[in-house]
Amino acid sequence: MIFVLLQFAICAGVIAVAGSALSRQGDAIASKSGISRSWIGLVLLATATSLPELFTGLSAVTLANAPNIAVGDALGSCLFNLVMVVLLDALNREEPFFTTADQGHILSAGFGAILIGFAGASLLIERETLLPTVWHFGFSTPLLILVYFFATRSSFLYQQRHGQQELSIDTYPDTTLGKAIRRYLLAAVFVVAAGIWLPFIGVEIADRLGLQATFVGTLMIAAATSVPELVVVISAYRMGATDLGMASLLGSNLFDILILGIDDIAYRDGPLLAAASTTHAVTAFAAVVMTGIVIVALLYQPRTRLAGTVGWASLALLAVYLFSSYVMFLHGH
Repeated sequence: MIFVLLQFAICAGVIAVAGSALSRQGDAIASKSGISRSWIGLVLLATATSLPELFTGLSAVTLANAPNIAVGDALGSCLFNLVMVVLLDALNREEPFFTTADQGHILSAGFGAILIGFAGASLLIERETLLPTVWHFGFSTPLLILVYFFATRSSFLYQQRHGQQELSIDTYPDTTLGKAIRRYLLAAVFVVAAGIWLPFIGVEIADRLGLQATFVGTLMIAAATSVPELVVVISAYRMGATDLGMASLLGSNLFDILILGIDDIAYRDGPLLAAASTTHAVTAFAAVVMTGIVIVALLYQPRTRLAGTVGWASLALLAVYLFSSYVMFLHGH
């Protein structure tokens, strides 16, 4: 068991280092290309930091035959991303984070709630085989993919319409665009390798500890593959660009649901959501509730903080995360 946990730690460490490089090179590409940080955070950085989830999911459904690991990783990562908003609020010491955050995040958060909620409902529907499948995958997969691309396009048009400022300062003077792209791809190779390895470790941990793969995928694997998002949040705060971190978190949630569709296409034994446990619906609907809390906080902009640390919205996010994790823990046993 110690050897298995050591493998898990090594895998998480590789993802942490390579994920940090992905995030840094993604920001360098933004700096060199002049694209707005919000757009880079929503699309490029979100895609980069979600590569562990993508390849973990593909490995789980094609090599490890562990559909619950794939679904739990994607939906669990959505929860983990939303609870990291609490970290952004805690790091923002001068004033509450939600009072300074860009209102444009409401659009991507709204699309996130739609996608996650639709995925949760589809899981229950496809599990009961209430609707016909499309080829070998579920009816929801084409819709999830279409809504994802509609969401990213809508966010881009919103930024154009509201005159989002472009990056005008080159924060990476010693790096060329070509070098940043090459380093980005090199870091992606390590992320791919770790992502392929991770589901096998997750299955072995579940077997040795007598846990459900649903629990292992939602909490342990999701936490490991979400390390790059954590790196982005801390790096964005240090750069004074908390909106970049927020955009990356919400964009990662959009991409994580897209990953469910990609995993479904790669899974050859029928609809992926039909093969997964319905307990994942708890995770999906908890993520919808947390996204709703974020939207309310962005609109209401609460200024009250508990002992000068975080506001009520962050406390609500943390409470929902802990409650859903406890439910998954009980189910895991």
